[in-house]
This record gives sequence, structure tokens and C-alpha cells, in this order.
Amino acid sequence: MLKNIPKVDKVLEWPEVRSFLEEYPRPVVITAVRDTLDLLRAALLRGEATAESLEEKAVAGRIRGALTRTTTPGLRRVINGTGVILHTNLGRAPISASLRDSMLDAAFGYSTLEFDLETGARGSRAAHVEKLLCSLTGAEAAVVVNNNAAAVLLALSALARGKEVVVSRGELVEIGGSFRIPEVMEQSGAILREVGATNRTHVRDYRSAVRDETALLLKVHTSNFAVVGFTSEVSTGELVTIGRETSVPVMVDAGSGTLVNLSAYGLPGETTVQEYLAAGADLVTFSGDKLLGGPQAGILVGKRSCLEPMKKHPLLRALRVDKVTLAALEGTLRLYRDERQALEQIPSLRMLTVSGEELASRAKAAARRMRRALPATISLKTLPGFSQVGGGTFPLLEIPTSLISVSVAGLSAQQLEQKLRTSPLPVIGRISQGEFLLDPRTLSDREIPEIIAALQAIAA
Repeated sequence: MLKNIPKVDKVLEWPEVRSFLEEYPRPVVITAVRDTLDLLRAALLRGEATAESLEEKAVAGRIRGALTRTTTPGLRRVINGTGVILHTNLGRAPISASLRDSMLDAAFGYSTLEFDLETGARGSRAAHVEKLLCSLTGAEAAVVVNNNAAAVLLALSALARGKEVVVSRGELVEIGGSFRIPEVMEQSGAILREVGATNRTHVRDYRSAVRDETALLLKVHTSNFAVVGFTSEVSTGELVTIGRETSVPVMVDAGSGTLVNLSAYGLPGETTVQEYLAAGADLVTFSGDKLLGGPQAGILVGKRSCLEPMKKHPLLRALRVDKVTLAALEGTLRLYRDERQALEQIPSLRMLTVSGEELASRAKAAARRMRRALPATISLKTLPGFSQVGGGTFPLLEIPTSLISVSVAGLSAQQLEQKLRTSPLPVIGRISQGEFLLDPRTLSDREIPEIIAALQAIAA
């Protein structure tokens, strides 16, 4: 059968393959043909292919599939039906649609990235967001880099290189990708000085650790885990008191970081960036693409005496953000000037604060809409469940929601999940107790027809 595998030149003469040359560049088609034939050869050697696999129609179909995969962008849109709002694997916080035009303008044209229109001279790219950040948080100065890990790295490099940074053992967190606070500290050149125990740290632990070599007192928000039971931690206010007594600056890594008091919307109290600064923290760092609901960024706000060394640090250039990120961040921050507007227009905030009653109504309406359009082989029902915040935020929180259970005759939940995940427009859901589930918390009304189309294709 190996002798029956056609040559590349012969395949290129087949009518259907010749038609591919009208759609795709010749080198791309040739590569697809070679890859397909190589895969067929390997399948034959494993005993996984038949004589029918070598027929012209079958081989041409495989080549068409290879071409489609080759020309489909790796980074593309998916429908998030998981109910995880800040889904790290799916891009975390979606950006407000109201910023589309400003982001497109920044991407596809020239801009005032580093140009001052008033003076006609070179400007600072930080100027586009610094005033907004200071106005919203009460900080004296601000700096933006490409993520919060970079923000912590820059701060430690600029303020504590070769000196000690005091931090509680219970706050030595590991974030995604095995990236750990001690490793960031080591990379910055700062010297880690651990105090307290994993579950309990006291004011006296910090006091006894401060000496001439101490450059910072660091408090790290344990965003992606919780220590419960016999615990004790030192508050930001208590740490600030120690800092003032010893003339040592206090830095807070707030992790996700929020500008809105979410306890007013039924979520556990999460200290806002404003509250950290009001408590006296000299420097606060946080993410842009988590609770803030903007693009990936690391944001540093605080006292001018802490931020100025960072603005002059050579590492800042390596960590700076691009023009599209700045456009998205500036637009997101502008929405926060009116909290009601932020809650309405920033998708992640809207998903976090939507009521259980509205979710139940949306789930029932979506199920009815889908039921009318889908064949009888697809069954739908609604049931109560829970959503998650995700992104290493509120790790123990389960938010009540209403779920849509989808089943297709002849398919297991795992098979349905795989088929939807590999659809032209991937639909990502979750499986629980043998059922495939979609959570309307992370779905929009415009996505329901797209889900219907994907299910129709599977049923057909």
C-alpha cells in the first residue's frame, strides 16, 4: 500500500488540488500536500489507514483540511460559555466594545504616542494614562508596564536592588506559569527577608526584621489561594505604621486590583486600590486585565518619590506597553470616571454584578430560542449552578447562576464538548456530572445564534 501513495507532482495535477492553487499560494499548497502524504504514510505504517484513504477524493479532502488549518489564525475568537469570567486561557477580561474605534485608530494609523500637540515636541507615552490613574486613585504618580509581574520586578529593581525586602511567609505566592514572588525578587537583585509563619504573621515579626539594610516592607495579596482556620496577618495600616516609624516605604502588590467596591454588589469585600493608598501605602501594583477589565498591563501608583526612580530606570523601556494597549487602558480608565458607566460598559464588571434573577431569565430565554431552532435530537434544560471569577481572583467564591444543559442524541458530553470546541467558531463550555453546560453569565445575546449554528452543524 505504501507504493500506492501518489507523488507530490501527480497530486498537484488533480483537478481539485489545482483549484486550491487559485485560493492559496503555491508554496502553501505544496507544503500541505507533502504534509498530508507524510501523515498518510505514517498512518499506513501504524496500520491505521485503508486503501480508501489513498483515493483521490479522500486525499484531496485531507489536503483541504490541512490548508484550512494552515491559514486559520492561531489566536482567534471563541465563545466562552464556561462561566469563568476572567478565564486566563481565553484571554482574561474582554475589553469594552465602546473602545473599538479608538483601538483601531491607534493600530492602523499614526497617533500621539510620544508627541505633545501643545509644544510640538516629544512627549511621554505614560502621560496618556498617568493623570487618569492619579485622579481615580488619589496617587501622586503612576507608571504602566506590560503586566503585574513586570510591575513588581521594576519596583524591586528600582527601589531595593542589593537591599532587603521584608515579606510574610504566608504571602510568598506563586502565580501562573510557576512564576513565584521569591524568584521575581531574586531576579530584581533584592534580598528576600521572610517573616512570620505560613498561617500567622504578627506586627512584631515585621518590627524585628527591619534594619539598616531594609529597603521595603512588602505586602502581597494572596489572589489565587486562601489560608483559612488559625490565621493572622498584618493589615496595610499596621504595616504603614511600622514603615513610618522606621522610615521604610510600604509596597502593596494588590494582584488583581479593583477600583470599585464590589461588596456593594454582593461580592466579598476586596480592598480597592484607593483604599490601599488611603491607608498610607507608598506604592501599589495591580493588573490591568483582571478586575479592572482592561488590557493586559501592570499598573504602579503611589508616591512620587517611589515612582520617579522607576521612570528613569533602564528596565522600564524593556517593559513598556504598546500604543494599542495604551489606547485600551486609557479608554477603560475613562469609563471609571462614572462608576455606573463602568459597570454598564466594562464586560467583566457587568458579568460580576449581574443579578441571579436576570441570569435565570436569560438562561430560560436562550434555551427557548435554541429549542425553536434546533432539531429534536438536541435536548436542552436549565438548572441552577455556580460561576467562578477566575484569573486567580476570589479563589473560593462560587457565584450562583443558571446553566443551560445541552445534550445531543448519540453523543456523550465529552464528544459534544470536543465537537463544539473544534467548530469553525469554537464554543467552550464545561462538563459537570456527565452533562455539557453553558453558563449565560459569560455569554452575550449575539452569541446565541452562533451557538445554534454550531449545534445545527453537529446535528447534521
